[in-house]
Amino acid sequence: MKYIILILGLSAIAGLTSLSAVSVAEADGVLIPMPPHPNEPFPPALSIKYHKVEINIDDQVARTRVDQVFLNPSPRDLEATYIFPIPEGASVSKFSMYTGDEELRGEILDKNEARKIYEDIVRRKKDPALLEYVGRDMFKARVYPVPARGEKRIRLDYSQILKMDGNLCEYRYSLNTEKFSAEPIEEVRLRISLTSTSRIKSVYSPTHDVQVNRQSDHSVEIEYAEKETKPDKDFILYYTVSDEDLGLNLLTYRESGEKGFFIAMISPGTEFQEIKVSHKDILFVLDHSGSMRGEKLAQAKEALLSCLDGLNAGDRFNLIVFNDEVDEYRAELLLASQENLWSAKQFIRQVEAGGSTNIHEALLTALRRIKNHSRPGIIIFLTDGLPTVGVQDISKILTNVKRTNEEQMRLFTFGVGYDVNTQLLDRLASENKGISEYVRPEENIEAKVSNFYSKIANPVLTDLALDFGGLEVTEIYPKVLPDLFKGSQLLILGRYEGQGGTSIILRGNAEGKRRTYTYKGYFPKFLVKNDFIPRLWAGRKIGYLIEEIRSHGENKELVDEIVYLSKKYGIMTEYTSFLVDLDEKVSRKEVESKAGRIMAEKAAPSVGGSAVNQSMNARALQFSAQVPPNVYFDASGQRQEIKGVSQIGQKTFFNKKGNWVDNEFLENKQKIIQVKRFSKAYFQLLGKDKNIGQYLALGENVLFNVGRNSVQIGEVGKEEFSKDELDALFR
Repeated sequence: MKYIILILGLSAIAGLTSLSAVSVAEADGVLIPMPPHPNEPFPPALSIKYHKVEINIDDQVARTRVDQVFLNPSPRDLEATYIFPIPEGASVSKFSMYTGDEELRGEILDKNEARKIYEDIVRRKKDPALLEYVGRDMFKARVYPVPARGEKRIRLDYSQILKMDGNLCEYRYSLNTEKFSAEPIEEVRLRISLTSTSRIKSVYSPTHDVQVNRQSDHSVEIEYAEKETKPDKDFILYYTVSDEDLGLNLLTYRESGEKGFFIAMISPGTEFQEIKVSHKDILFVLDHSGSMRGEKLAQAKEALLSCLDGLNAGDRFNLIVFNDEVDEYRAELLLASQENLWSAKQFIRQVEAGGSTNIHEALLTALRRIKNHSRPGIIIFLTDGLPTVGVQDISKILTNVKRTNEEQMRLFTFGVGYDVNTQLLDRLASENKGISEYVRPEENIEAKVSNFYSKIANPVLTDLALDFGGLEVTEIYPKVLPDLFKGSQLLILGRYEGQGGTSIILRGNAEGKRRTYTYKGYFPKFLVKNDFIPRLWAGRKIGYLIEEIRSHGENKELVDEIVYLSKKYGIMTEYTSFLVDLDEKVSRKEVESKAGRIMAEKAAPSVGGSAVNQSMNARALQFSAQVPPNVYFDASGQRQEIKGVSQIGQKTFFNKKGNWVDNEFLENKQKIIQVKRFSKAYFQLLGKDKNIGQYLALGENVLFNVGRNSVQIGEVGKEEFSKDELDALFR
């Protein structure tokens, strides 16, 4: 393709020639200050004030508007080049500037022309960051002036047609601005308005924690927003469409000769036809011992009042409050009528704090109240302390609860503050088909409990079982499938062997009946498109293994597996953060020994801030819908971010004294071929495999594996490859 040169008037809305085709990849714009003369050094990087993106997706047609403001901190006007890597085949419709009426040139360049520009800037600037975009088309414009200590606003609009794979669509936006902004960005925001003629089922981002607001089965609003940040990964959104009441979609990843990975997304619609929201039996159990006195009890009572307001007609409920004694609102379950709810609220308002904590008797009282196999049964149990009267032995409490829970009630536990026994609350939940949650001292009890209850208030399908036909699947997470609720979705990750099509059968209880849903799934022999799946799976497995150690004590086999997965997939935890700084000469045995000591020391406490935050860290991994970030909360509740590790595709790089080193090299110690940075050989590597651009974009000193060799980029080394040498390297 020849590139197109367009003259854009700043005082008018300028239209660009439309490009046709289908694409799913997008990118953010970069404003690069240019030196006044070719031989002068580049000015310092600009900062980005804000980066806002508005996306409208209507039946696969996506229209994206990018709005960015760049800041010039220098005392003089700057000339800059605006570069926007265009999604392949996208149609650019507007490019707007917001100061002055200076005429400028805008160019749309194909990937070959674009690559020359990327490489030229990298050679001159001695900064490989732009190499991440090699292989993409480009929109390029000269921007002058970027006023001294001022700002420049740029807006660009483009559209594309998203590919539909079965009934699944993918939208991507490159949001990796970390390399291009001198300071954290004041505001980053993506808003997506999604509409579809067919009913929208799953809406899922594996990369970012998005807020999903379902207007109806045909309209959804999605938002990701963050302040004072430097985004370091691209934004990916999947959505599925189906006119069935319950949708199941499959994504897979598999390298040649390896077991595959899969993620199954199960989601009900918001408007049901065949299946309805099931009536439920629910008991709210509240600790009102002396330690709950004051703001804690006031917030907990408001949370229960909010939960009562969320009950559906046909639900049955009861209230149990306990300290050293156990008091029930009524001796039986009551229908959620207006009269019963009003009376229950009066009961809650009169509760006062005092006394000790009889956890054992409170739980058994709640469990004995439900005797109905046809309804989902839920207990929400809230306490801020340890068992201090009655049965206090943890193992006895767990055994008696399990034995009494004949109806298989779902037990959701809430620990308030740090004076709770996390081993007890975690196991109460996990052994009774529930989840444990914690409210840190600085968090609001009412907000956290009410938000959680809103997610489980409307069960659609319970007691789920998933059958993959003749295909062998292993290491599925979560181990026990949770119930499916209205407006929610369930993500199941696992490994698979074999290949080909199979019937996926989902079974569950709805409205007192066992129901079966059958879907078609295809598990390929080779597919490396969805490269986020292995890391998401590994994060869930690590969370599960950590929880096993916390519950049952150190186990060398589990520790070894955590270390292996952490290194391979670049997922650092509070137990493995030392791997980032570990000297390359340290043996594997020493690594595993250190990990074992750390796990034994840290996993021992079951009470206190450290225990609560460890539990929350493990659950964040176990149940996360996003690829896990390298963060954890320490004993005081402070967020700790682990630097020095980067995941690119299926490669993990560790920063060793300023050098980014491929974990495959650390494991295998392959032969090293040194290449001088920014030499002809450096760009020859890039021309041979465009994926290498992502590795080089890490920095100036990178060591990565190619075939049976390793390439080390540095100040000295090979300056040019012969054709035979280059071919042999990649063989």
